Amino acid sequence: MNRVEVIGVTGLPTIKEGDDLAKMVCEATKRQGTPIQNGDIIVITHVVVSRTEGNVVNLDNVIPSDFAKAFAQRFNKDPNLIEVILRESRSIVRMGDGKLITETKHGLVCANSGVDHSNVPGKRNVALLPKNPDRSAQEIRREIRKLTGKDVAIIISDTHGRPLREGEINIAIGVAGINPIRDRRKEKDLFGYTLKIKRTAIADELSSAAELVIGQADEGIPVAVIRGYSYPKSERTKATDLIRPREKDLFI
Repeated sequence: MNRVEVIGVTGLPTIKEGDDLAKMVCEATKRQGTPIQNGDIIVITHVVVSRTEGNVVNLDNVIPSDFAKAFAQRFNKDPNLIEVILRESRSIVRMGDGKLITETKHGLVCANSGVDHSNVPGKRNVALLPKNPDRSAQEIRREIRKLTGKDVAIIISDTHGRPLREGEINIAIGVAGINPIRDRRKEKDLFGYTLKIKRTAIADELSSAAELVIGQADEGIPVAVIRGYSYPKSERTKATDLIRPREKDLFI
């Protein structure tokens, strides 16, 4: 029987800088009776990764630029937060009505450079995206293999809006051990037609599946294990493979 399970990892404490996230995940999955298995895909929210890496900023320690002050005053925003968003960006893609869509230093196009207030202890603290999400995923994967002997894939996820669609989904911003795109071109469909453009962003789909059990509010579940999905393995791919080249983008 084909079946995919999405298992929320419960019982994790409040994660802080310097914590061994891989060890904590292994211990928590074991305590809840779902120890790590070969082929598991572990999806982790970027916020807890950033917290372990100390990639958190206290807004009271930020000195805003004149541009940040002007933007904040016009739209009744926090100038210190606007300054952090600008610092984390490579460029501003769109701005209006107090909203900033930026291209991050990683090449992601998203709201507010991925700077996040949610699930960050301290009212004036915000989490930035991990400096190198793929490297973070690789390190977590290596440590889990060392602790358990199991070969797993790691996805670091973030909430993301989409052009022309309401609501948000989760996407992959860092991967390890998995090809984020399943290329199905040249396969045959049900009626024997050869697929020509079918490339499935499985890392994004898995991230959104995980979000169904990952808590954004009082549940406190920042990690999920996806079990039973046969994914294309890879040691060389990266999450930025999912970014459409600017020359092919119809919306920017």
